[in-house]
Amino acid sequence: MRPGYRAFLSHSRSFLRSISQQHHLVTASVMASKWPALNDVERLSDRVIRILAQNPNKFTLQGTNTYLVGTGPKRILIDTGEGRPQWFSILQDVLASEKATISQVLLTHYHLDHINGVKDVQTLNTPPEIYKHQPIKGWTDITNGQRFTTDDGKTTLKAFHCPGHTRDHMAYILEEEDALFTGDNVLGHGTAVFEDLPLYIDSLNRMAEAAGGRGYPGHGEFLESAQTRIREYVAHRAQREKEVVEVLGSKTESTGLGSMDIVKLIYQDTPENLHFAASRGVVQILEKLVAEGKVYHDDEENTWALAKRANL
Repeated sequence: MRPGYRAFLSHSRSFLRSISQQHHLVTASVMASKWPALNDVERLSDRVIRILAQNPNKFTLQGTNTYLVGTGPKRILIDTGEGRPQWFSILQDVLASEKATISQVLLTHYHLDHINGVKDVQTLNTPPEIYKHQPIKGWTDITNGQRFTTDDGKTTLKAFHCPGHTRDHMAYILEEEDALFTGDNVLGHGTAVFEDLPLYIDSLNRMAEAAGGRGYPGHGEFLESAQTRIREYVAHRAQREKEVVEVLGSKTESTGLGSMDIVKLIYQDTPENLHFAASRGVVQILEKLVAEGKVYHDDEENTWALAKRANL
């Protein structure tokens, strides 16, 4: 394994460990109702075939979605799963059935369940070029707005940089369908976690204007309208922010509230063992409100209060 790739994977694993509890909270809300079953392989449109990465769990829902895109003998693959042998075997079967090869691989972001299958794809008879924003050595960088077109000229993907879930996150606009491969910024079920809330909200708002058709997410069922789901995400985040402000506004004592105090008031219907996971999202909301001058943070007590209350 190349030293750069080893460091890249180590960074990815470290981040995944840090957010695993947040993922648990996110997916717990949809685990109460059974996720719809997805086929291992499904043609979603004339140009899009979804291939499940064979890694279902509470973090990845039915499994990570990988997409074979195009209609001709040379296709584009979006994401590569986490390196399960079953996925690579299914991918090879699909390629044989389609009488196609992969000319390019486009990665949405650095998480292992999206990039770990690269090593398998590179063993194909004609290894494709690997593209990723902020790549490791041996891969090719992607810039915002860059277009990738299949050899037959019938399929064009436009890169759309939308940091939030991760800072390197890229979505892809399928121009012929006015559709959007949303990566992990927007899922087929439930909500998504994010590294930076203000960046994430900005990206969601821009994504809502990027395409008017379907959404093909990194996890879960496809979305009939990407715009509709994205606007639901924005509204959900606004509602959570409103709840935080209301909780702080209802505080009558002179001291502020700790993040866990806020969680216990907002997430009363959520099992207590998930409250710690919820606290990270609440802290990101609080940090956003501090940056906007709406909330004051007492560093010594590690408590939060509305700015107007703190100034009294």
